[in-house]
Amino acid sequence: MPTIKSSADLRNNYNEISTFCHNYSEPVFITKNGKGDLAVMSIETYEELTNRFELYNQMKEGMDDIASGNTRLFSEAMADIRSRRNR
Repeated sequence: MPTIKSSADLRNNYNEISTFCHNYSEPVFITKNGKGDLAVMSIETYEELTNRFELYNQMKEGMDDIASGNTRLFSEAMADIRSRRNR
């Protein structure tokens, strides 16, 4: 179940909310006038999330390359890398 706090809680209990975010690696949802407004999380959790999105994007690009036939044999790729390294 998500943790939900009001904007007043964020203002008045910042340290408590910050500690929660760091200890549990999950966001706290902040409401304003009873409606969802923000998601607050630690920088570490944010970086992990954005790194995961980047990985998923790279995997999708690879799968798209496979689907379009934009591939070559591993031995050919390694030979190309070796020839570039020896130049």
